[in-house]
Amino acid sequence: MAIKFTHVNIVARDYQKLAKFYEAVFGCEPQYPERDYSGAWLDALTNLQGAHLQGMHLRLPGHTNGPTLEIFQYKQGAGDAAAAAGSPPAINRPGLAHIAFQVNDVHHYLEKLLQHGGAKVGQTIEKEIQGVGRLTAVYARDPEGNIIEIQSWT
Repeated sequence: MAIKFTHVNIVARDYQKLAKFYEAVFGCEPQYPERDYSGAWLDALTNLQGAHLQGMHLRLPGHTNGPTLEIFQYKQGAGDAAAAAGSPPAINRPGLAHIAFQVNDVHHYLEKLLQHGGAKVGQTIEKEIQGVGRLTAVYARDPEGNIIEIQSWT
């Protein structure tokens, strides 16, 4: 059987608001239908009692049939409590560190991200990577604190 990468998931506090952010800043497109899941099967899958989640998939720019960015929000279950109690994601913490978008103008997309409620993490850098090209990049956060790398290669 062939293996196919399908999606990356972000658990959001407000999935609709966060999805709108990725649509407005990076041009992601909703892939309907929106999801509304609950029941014994979801409790078994997540190992949570009374889990109820809602969300959607966003088609990533440059792709027509996936992979997608899956943004879900737990309405019930341990998801909300765990998210509220934990600290925001960090670039050097084990686990998923960031998602990256390659763009033609890093400064333009950083400004767009900031205008839509995001925040800058570090400084914009330019670095020649031998054998690869010149990288311009910056780390930033979406409105819920998830880290995004905005990069350009020349």
